[in-house]
Amino acid sequence: MQAEYHQRRQRLMEKIGSGTAIFRSAPLAVMHNDVEYAFRQDSDFFYLTGFNEPEAIAVFAPHHEQHQFILFVRPKEPDKEVWTGIRAGVELAKEKYGADEAYSIDELDEKLPQYLQNADRIYYRFGRDRDFDLKILQYWQHLMRFYPRRGTGPIAIQDAGTVVHPMRLVKSPAEVDQMRKAAEISVKAHNVAREMAQPGRYEYEIQAEIEHIFRLNGANGFAYPSIVASGPNSCILHYIENSRQLEDGDVLLIDAGCSYGYYNADITRTFPVNGTFSDEQKAIYDIVLEAQKQAIAAVQPGNSYNEHHDRAVRVIVEGLLDLGLLIGEIDELIKEQKYKPFYMHRTGHWLGLDVHDVGVYQYGEDPHILEAGNVLTVEPGIYIGPDIKPAEGQPEIPDRWRGIGVRIEDDVLVTENGHEILTTGVPK
Repeated sequence: MQAEYHQRRQRLMEKIGSGTAIFRSAPLAVMHNDVEYAFRQDSDFFYLTGFNEPEAIAVFAPHHEQHQFILFVRPKEPDKEVWTGIRAGVELAKEKYGADEAYSIDELDEKLPQYLQNADRIYYRFGRDRDFDLKILQYWQHLMRFYPRRGTGPIAIQDAGTVVHPMRLVKSPAEVDQMRKAAEISVKAHNVAREMAQPGRYEYEIQAEIEHIFRLNGANGFAYPSIVASGPNSCILHYIENSRQLEDGDVLLIDAGCSYGYYNADITRTFPVNGTFSDEQKAIYDIVLEAQKQAIAAVQPGNSYNEHHDRAVRVIVEGLLDLGLLIGEIDELIKEQKYKPFYMHRTGHWLGLDVHDVGVYQYGEDPHILEAGNVLTVEPGIYIGPDIKPAEGQPEIPDRWRGIGVRIEDDVLVTENGHEILTTGVPK
């Protein structure tokens, strides 16, 4: 993978030209008292370096005569490494991770300014570390004091995400391989979960087996807290308590995916706990399934990002009209969003190093145009909660429909000639 990271860095530096880009590693996060969560690197930082330690800074200065890629890292400290693990240190930062130069993080204030003073712009993302944000501003203000005398220096600060995130939006073959593996493991977990689900089991039992399969097959763990939502819980979009006992007649909605090599899968399936849908459950499921089929068909290079959502919404509105759960003229219902009490979210999101991955969906009035290498989820749903309130002018919902939630979600890669469903191994 080091060749891959090198290529990404070269592309970044081509884009920033005479600027300097600065990326900060993720901080350690406290779970309670002095116990920390497992460390998870900042996705932009990892994308460019592969370096998986906290308290690190990556600097990219293509205009510098000697050092274009610089890492500031924790120094080797054997006494601390006994407790918290082996560190790469300054030497390995160069040898293993390809830095042109590396320094101890303690030298940041002394060494970083030399990579900024001849830059015409600083690329940095504010908002993640207030103290470091202030430090960047102080560096910049200091350099600007001398601008009238020298006529050089970073006259602007630009969000680094505006450069890196378009790169991340188009996955390389190596990234797709990682995502295929995450999908493969997640498919196994879903299929095991479907087989073990039955009345009397608890949601957390299903969750435990899903996450067991993740780790057993080499995943880092879950990509997001697993949703195992039975009965009325299926109408709660981000339900994670997973404490209810499954009952005969329930639907079970499972939204779960693993992280493999930091790349994520995201799959949802809904099925009857006792093996047979009721008439009402089947009617809702059929609408959602058809909506997903038509939405996936719209995932094609050259199509707008919005097209698959628009197709799903139309199928859902048509279906709810046929069932009498909506009344009116279809185009007006869509325009006025009368379907929102049943379907309140979009039909998907970008997927990659982050579950809700980076990338622009809309450029002003113009939607993103899909291109080969984009990976997105396609996940229509209908949720008829026990306490659902219909939109103004719409009919009351009969009790027999209440408590039914259905979502079907797959991970879809845009290819040169169409699309590929990465998660097709889970039945629907």
